[in-house]
Amino acid sequence: MGKVAWGFTASIDGFIAGPEHDMSWLSASEPNAEGTTEDMASKVAIIISGRRGYDAAKAQADERDELTSEPYGGAWSGTEFILTHRPEELAGDTSVTALNCTITEAIEQARAIAGDRDIQIISADIARQALEVDLIDELQVYVAPVFLGDGTRIFDVPGGRRVDWELETIDEANARSFGRTYRPKRR
Repeated sequence: MGKVAWGFTASIDGFIAGPEHDMSWLSASEPNAEGTTEDMASKVAIIISGRRGYDAAKAQADERDELTSEPYGGAWSGTEFILTHRPEELAGDTSVTALNCTITEAIEQARAIAGDRDIQIISADIARQALEVDLIDELQVYVAPVFLGDGTRIFDVPGGRRVDWELETIDEANARSFGRTYRPKRR
């Protein structure tokens, strides 16, 4: 069975999307070493995203570049689940599967499809929900050398919540992007 991974590129000041879900800042990222993106994409069977990110990507389709218009810059193919309370509104988009369910139910459905490949969460809010029920197996972090000042925070919990991580691997091929993989420190 594959793992449930939360993967993202963040700004130095802790955002995974700029204001209004702007992703143009990703061009400030260090280019990945040859084959890195394709290797990461090949491990992922299911992507789980949120409705706000989906809507923003559709609205910005004409503005997004090759890197940000599709998951993994177009190197990925698989099933994308969009968690939404209004799945009927996405019925016409055959490129995604809209689900109105809990993160636990979404991951159960994803596992039934994924086989030995991974499930990748690319939404901060959905990842937070998965953390609350202890469903994240791995955190994959890359950092872009840019400050955004506002946008979607990596982890935003009013009142705070501490989650400890243990370093698993350092992506030596992409050291300038601070590529790191962590496992949750389970108590």
